[in-house]
Amino acid sequence: MINLHVTDEFSTLKAVVLGIADSNGPTPKLEDTYDPKSAEHIKAGTYPKERDMVQEMELVFQILSKYNVKVYRPEKISNYNQIFSRDIAFVIEDKMIISNILPDRNKEINAIEHVWSKVDKNNLINLPEEAHIEGGDVMPWGDYIFVGTYRGKDYADYITARTNMTAVKCLQDLFPSKKVVSFNLRKSNTIARDNALHLDCCFQPIGKGKCIIHKEGFLEKNEYEWLIDLFGKENCFHISKDEMYSMNSNILSISPKVIISEKNFKRLNNWLRSQGFIVEEVSYSEISKQEGLLRCSTMPLIRD
Repeated sequence: MINLHVTDEFSTLKAVVLGIADSNGPTPKLEDTYDPKSAEHIKAGTYPKERDMVQEMELVFQILSKYNVKVYRPEKISNYNQIFSRDIAFVIEDKMIISNILPDRNKEINAIEHVWSKVDKNNLINLPEEAHIEGGDVMPWGDYIFVGTYRGKDYADYITARTNMTAVKCLQDLFPSKKVVSFNLRKSNTIARDNALHLDCCFQPIGKGKCIIHKEGFLEKNEYEWLIDLFGKENCFHISKDEMYSMNSNILSISPKVIISEKNFKRLNNWLRSQGFIVEEVSYSEISKQEGLLRCSTMPLIRD
């Protein structure tokens, strides 16, 4: 059995699902893309190659192993993108919530059956079909659960809107003792620099009471300011639109002191070290071309 336990984004990581890039399939057709950044790289002829992504994920596997983290991998599906394991399920406390993701991606859930079959059935949660949600939008933080959403009446027009208010309400019902706080995110189907695909594309709490944040990812100024007040301005590292585009907020905390980050995030990594963090740098720039990075490709199961 796997005794799930996740109450925040940075406690010491003990077990995690890390996606795979093996047999990732050919470059998708433009009309089959789910996000504007992938589309951008398909048009430019710079869509990432499988061998490069496999190599990048292997570096993350090695670092996780170095810190004695138990790593689970999905079963391989031929010619299928299985990199972003955070999308398909997520853990809060001792519950695993299976995401209601884009229908084309349902096979990914079956590919981690060897993981969720080891979870107590009472702790395995399937939300109603009308509750759209993906793990990149969900962040437990002590007494809070932060959730990225899109509240516009044109929700259905955005393939980049992945979590709706129905799902936010479901989380509040599931965790009545928590304060579930939703954030209305900026969406674009066509311009990657104007699109916060998930909450972790514009915000992430890390250890020592600090966070990484991109102001323009939030549609509601008061919701952004609420986070600044909660963490304290001096504890918030603000990233620019270009840094958001490069996925600077999408790093992975292994513990309150240790963070895996992309080696090209020079300004962020220097700041993290200045705040006393140990930064394990990896090359992950090819995977980032699909509008996801380190947090997106990992799904924590147990944090100590």
